[in-house]
This record gives sequence, structure tokens and C-alpha cells, in this order.
Amino acid sequence: MTGNEPTSAWRKLLHNKGAVIGIVIIVIALLTALLAYWLAPDSTPDANRMMVEIGGRKPGFTQQFFLLPKEPAVAKVNWLDRTLHGQPDMHLFIPVSTYEIKDGQVILQKYIDDGITEPVTYSLAGWQQPVEQLFVSKTFLLGTDKYGRDILSRLIIGVRVSLLVGGIAMLLSLSIGLLLGALAGYYGGRWDNWIMWFINVIWSIPTLLLVFAITLLLGKGFWQVFIAVGLTMWVNVARIVRGQLLAIRHLEYVEAARVLGYKDLRIIVKHILPNIIGPVLVVAAANFASAIVVEAGLSFLGVGVQPPQPSWGGMIKENYNFIITNNPMLALAPGFAIMFLVLAFNLLGNGIRDALDVRN
Repeated sequence: MTGNEPTSAWRKLLHNKGAVIGIVIIVIALLTALLAYWLAPDSTPDANRMMVEIGGRKPGFTQQFFLLPKEPAVAKVNWLDRTLHGQPDMHLFIPVSTYEIKDGQVILQKYIDDGITEPVTYSLAGWQQPVEQLFVSKTFLLGTDKYGRDILSRLIIGVRVSLLVGGIAMLLSLSIGLLLGALAGYYGGRWDNWIMWFINVIWSIPTLLLVFAITLLLGKGFWQVFIAVGLTMWVNVARIVRGQLLAIRHLEYVEAARVLGYKDLRIIVKHILPNIIGPVLVVAAANFASAIVVEAGLSFLGVGVQPPQPSWGGMIKENYNFIITNNPMLALAPGFAIMFLVLAFNLLGNGIRDALDVRN
């Protein structure tokens, strides 16, 4: 591999419109995941501000709220804690239709449902903040789920789960696949027979069934589902690495390295793997996309990321009944998010394949 080849491949990748679109979507998703709690309208941990009075509302729904200070007071967290975990609400959000300030009291008409209100009165004695500043109007651009949580906020926070499961699954699949594929392809013989037997056994088990088994073994949870998905996606990597090594292990530069007395580990890591990195990168991008879909399926079935942590698959599960009623966007929004992110990684994988193809 010459020094100009990486530059040429990168130039080809940037001239591939599909790959560029994929890269842009992935970069936007990464920035969104990093700044999720700063971008989300609901910056509480897991975007879990429940207001059942306004549950199941359509996109663009606007509601006025009275912000009742919590007792005891909730401290404001620093920027790092907010970036990682969000800011707990410092107020209770009370939906109101109208209000009146009279005789040192604020009289609210608490919103219950369309055409239904309930009068609530609070004394203003000892309040430091002007009461007018405690009334805010909020617009829910993608509506609210059945618990009254902001769909847009949960969609933004949920991108973290999809990217994390994709990244961890990709790293696990690459680590196991490269190791077993390299051993089978480089040494052949018994190594190849035993590893290929194991690969064929894993290959014959449906992915979701294998993930179910591993999830039940490890238990339900945030990290368990990442590990379970990653442990089921190494087979493609192993098969491709094995095939590539079988094709090049007897080429002149490998034989020359052996004659010079280099150890097998050095030959594999420094001389062989850099020359088969193209197909591996393509499979890695495909595994990233597949992991996102598998995690969404697991969350939809209830064995993935557990509530209240937002997951796109879990959001579809919670709101799919609305598809046949008056508010299908509650389930369609996370479905579109999954579709675009998976499409982005597939476009990137295709672009990498084309860029590294020496025949182009």
C-alpha cells in the first residue's frame, strides 16, 4: 500500500454523494448525542417529565404552564453533569387554561382535558420571584406520548442509545471476528476446522434468538443489551477475514516476512491486516447499522433498554397503538429516526467499498 492510496481513497469517498450524505447524517447524530441535554426541550434525566393531562397530543400542540417551585429546592447541576445526565426539574409543571392574581394568591384553572379544568389556589406569601415569570408557554413540535412526555426530547436523548449500541457492537464484533478469522485463515488445518465449525454453529442460530439467550443470561439492562448484540455480530467479520487471509497468506511479501524471522503476530498485525482493512471497514459499517436495528427490535419486544430510559424501539412500542388512531407521528417519528441512521451507515459502507475498490 503506497502513501498516496489513503489520500486517493478519501478523495473518492468525498466524491461519492451517497457516502457524503451518510457522513453528514452520522456527524449530526454524533453532535446531537453529545449535546443531547442541551438541545432537548425537556432536559430532565431521560427526558422523563410526565404530565398525563396532556398525554397523546399531536405535533405542534401548545400549552401554558405554571411553574411551581419544588420543596425542598432542587440544586442546579454543573455543565458536565447536565451534559451527561441532564438537569432535574426545579419546578413542577402545572398545565393551566387561565389564571388570576388576587389578594396575595394566584388562582389557577388547572387544565385536565379539553373543556375540563379544576380550580387550584396557591398563596404568594414569601415568594421571591415575580409570579408572572412563573407562567410559560411550551410548544411540543412532535407532540407528547401517552404519559405527556415530549417526543422530540426523548427522540434526541434516544440517539445516544442507538449510537452506543452500534459502536460497542461494532468494536466487539471486530475484536472477536479479527482474532478468530485471522487464526483460521493464517494457520489453517485444525485451527481452521475448529473455528469454522464454531462459526457455522453460530451462523445457524437466528440472530434475535441468540440475542434473547444472551440477554436472558446477562439480564435486562443498558449495558447487557450492548454486549448481547455485539457477541452475535462477529461471524461476518470472521468469515471475511478468514477468506482474505487464505488468499494472501502465501504471497511474496508474507513469505519474505517469514524468511526474515518475523513472528506470526507481527506478520498478521503489521503486514496482512492493513491490506485487508477495506472489506473489514465495509462489514463494520454494516454491523453498526444492523446493531441499531437489532437493539430497536429488542426494545420493542421489552428485553432491550429498560424504561424510563428513552430508546427508539421502546418509543415505538409505547406508541404504536396511535398509528391507527388520530396521532400516528408518535410511533412514526422514532421509526423515521431509525431508518435515516441505518441508511446513513449503509451509504457510508457502500462509499467505503467503492473508494477502496482498485478497479475504479
